[in-house]
Amino acid sequence: MQFNLADLWECVVDNVPDREAIVCGPRRLTFQQAEERSNRLAHALAARGIGKDDRVGLYLYNGSEYVEGSLAAHKIRAVPINVNYRYVEEELRYLFKDAGLKALVFHREFAPKIAAVKDEFPGLGVFLHVEDGSSADVSAMGSTEYEAALAAASPARDFAERSADDLYMLYTGGTTGMPKGVMWRQEDLFMAALGGGNIGGPPLEKPEEIGPKSCSRPQFIMIPAAPLMHGSAQWAAFIALYSGDKIVIPTGKKFDPDLIWRLVGEEKVNQFALVGDAMARPLAEQLANNPGKYDTSTLFVVGSGGAVFSAAVKKQFLDQLPHAMIFDGFGGSEVGHQGTGTGEGGAPRFRVDDRTGVFDPETLEPLEPGSGKVGRLGKCGHIPLGYWNDPEKTAKTFFTISGKRWVLPGDMASIEDDGTITLFGRESVCINSGGEKIFTEEVEAALRSHDKVFDAIVVGVPDERWGQRVAAVVQARAGDAPTLDELVAHCRTKIAGYKVPRQLHLVTELVRQPSGKPDFKWAKAVASGETPPAR
Repeated sequence: MQFNLADLWECVVDNVPDREAIVCGPRRLTFQQAEERSNRLAHALAARGIGKDDRVGLYLYNGSEYVEGSLAAHKIRAVPINVNYRYVEEELRYLFKDAGLKALVFHREFAPKIAAVKDEFPGLGVFLHVEDGSSADVSAMGSTEYEAALAAASPARDFAERSADDLYMLYTGGTTGMPKGVMWRQEDLFMAALGGGNIGGPPLEKPEEIGPKSCSRPQFIMIPAAPLMHGSAQWAAFIALYSGDKIVIPTGKKFDPDLIWRLVGEEKVNQFALVGDAMARPLAEQLANNPGKYDTSTLFVVGSGGAVFSAAVKKQFLDQLPHAMIFDGFGGSEVGHQGTGTGEGGAPRFRVDDRTGVFDPETLEPLEPGSGKVGRLGKCGHIPLGYWNDPEKTAKTFFTISGKRWVLPGDMASIEDDGTITLFGRESVCINSGGEKIFTEEVEAALRSHDKVFDAIVVGVPDERWGQRVAAVVQARAGDAPTLDELVAHCRTKIAGYKVPRQLHLVTELVRQPSGKPDFKWAKAVASGETPPAR
């Protein structure tokens, strides 16, 4: 047995076969039932010619099929590829070509988009569709219905030996440009992003330890609230499953705070995995606006990955859930988990280990603790191999520094006297106004702390005098319409004057990626008076 994602899963199954593992709508699967369904899918794919290193696209809304598809691909040493279900045809063309997909598991409603591009990719010849109540035509691609494919395949676990070097790949949309495929060895991914089999403690020394460990404590129940096609939700779900815990997957195509709170009570959920304010604030307000409606007595952990909570939203949650722990987990597609949030106000600070460093942006010399300088945040140790099909981007992100290989994906930070990291934001969306660098996350947090602001995205727009100026795209609370002067006055109490917004655009609803991250292309179009891209 190796630190291979399929091997590790099978070891957990053998130790807790009868525990419930996945709840999604009416479907309830024990670990053994999920194993058998994943084995059947693996055999169905293998019978259609899919094997080692072949790419299997998962073009799905949330469901048990997403977990089964990931496990099935790993079992036959294929590579599952996350496909954003909001992509338009041009984005699908890019992803299908870049990944080199050979198989696609998809919800039936996506068939027209697939049919529009599939003929451009003769290597993509295997299609399995999940019924969703739509009547989309799947005949043109010769697709097999998912449950029928499983029923016709063997449930046996009779696969060839696997390796810790088998590939895991995650396409990340990031903040700018087309998505990039981040390539990980499975052992590195398990250690860096999935807790190494021992969240909060030292990683496992031997893969065989994971099974007994999964039996050694009571089962926790967790909701991965973001779409499973997003890395933070995938990782949260598999951290739970590799710990012998249960995941409750919300159904539906949109984030539904009422559904999530009902699931907390019905399933006795212990923890959430969210993505920043975009999910936390609607949940906090749903709870505040419906006192006594939901049973939250079992919920004791609310965590964020992929985006940090603002201080205002943390307070909202704590006001409603005084018994719960609210924390930020900082990381990303290129680093896995990197730190845990500390403190309530100001720029986010994180506790990190000795595999994290901050480097001068020009020289890549390490910055000393307490220097006050802002540099590029990096990580060494268990890190990715690089970007698929993009040696130029790999060379700009992965470096050998003092004999160690580091990844510096673009986050800017400073290192404090006590070794904690203060995070400022992504270099790629940093606004340069008159030579001053302004990190959008800090301005957004200041805006969201105003009573009339429900949500905000901040972008830089061209300015003849300063190069760029700060523009705020704001979704106000129902019945409110804050003015620019109001927001400027408020922000000046939170951040330096040069950082405050110079223009304001009120919208009825902000557009975000399904993960909850800002859609900067959309926001820049709104702020520039252009027609926003279709979504």
